[in-house]
Amino acid sequence: MEKLKLQIYLIQTLCLHKKIYKFSLLVFLCSLIFFSKTSCSTLSFNFYGLSCPSAELMVKNTVRSASSMDPTIPGKLLRLLFHDCFVEGCDASILLEGNGTERSDPANKSLGGFSVIENAKRVLEIFCPFTVSCADIVALAARDAVEFAGGPNVQIPTGRRDGRISLTTNVRPNIVDTSFTMDQMINIFTIKGLSLDDLVILSGAHTIGSAHCNAFSGRFRVDTNGNFTLIDPSLDKAYATELTKQCPAGAATSTITVKNDPQTPQLFDNQYFKDLIEHKGLFQSDSVLFNDVRTKERVMEFANDQDGFFRSWSQSFVRLSVLGVKSGENGEVRTSCSVIN
Repeated sequence: MEKLKLQIYLIQTLCLHKKIYKFSLLVFLCSLIFFSKTSCSTLSFNFYGLSCPSAELMVKNTVRSASSMDPTIPGKLLRLLFHDCFVEGCDASILLEGNGTERSDPANKSLGGFSVIENAKRVLEIFCPFTVSCADIVALAARDAVEFAGGPNVQIPTGRRDGRISLTTNVRPNIVDTSFTMDQMINIFTIKGLSLDDLVILSGAHTIGSAHCNAFSGRFRVDTNGNFTLIDPSLDKAYATELTKQCPAGAATSTITVKNDPQTPQLFDNQYFKDLIEHKGLFQSDSVLFNDVRTKERVMEFANDQDGFFRSWSQSFVRLSVLGVKSGENGEVRTSCSVIN
């Protein structure tokens, strides 16, 4: 019954997403068959209802505690999920340590939140040993992080298995770089089975979190004499000038961080989209969302309707959280999230 509920839920969100409001019984039944054959069919809501009834609560409490001590944790946990799911699927492969792993790639060196996942795992192994996967913990932690930052509470299915493969060579071809054009981002999202609408919605994750200066410093230049040059005209000049103060010339741009959203950096809201309209998107990949006619209207809609953004986020987040999930012998339940069993 739980699997059937998940299948129907995914179909409903897909149909809303595609703006298909009427579809035949045949299409509906075929869709059920399709989802029953994918790895998503192994997931269900309340998957741990019998094996570990308090699993989600234990993760939530761990995230709540960590977030109360460090307000940057929600942004780190949300980013961690993106970097996990876009490479090898949502299988906690990003957590594996060692030379040549995803985690060792320079693009992932700035990731954080690993200790929160490990802390939750240690608690779960005490009360429910060999039961709850690290992949589920990563997804649940990101979900809870958004809620604690003021965003919507999203129900997501669980039952993911942990992957055994983690290669640094898989990272760059599968993640969005902050300097990407619209077409480059669309290509990555399309490969993952996500749409243009998902691209706009999930980019809203940048409403929290921070970034290192070297992720956007190519958009302007300050010479040794302090002379400022705006390289990217899509960036507000006054905002760019402020960024140069936070990322001074000659400083270690790979260590200094700047808030993604200059207005409400620790609140998950729709301010990110308002920032884009004001040409204050931190990354080039942010600014193109407002500059491109294919996405501009959606950006404006979300800037004026936070509830609408939250509803759309809830649907797109579920789609993100089930990308490439492992099942059966294709995965395992690690006892420690940083190493395979």
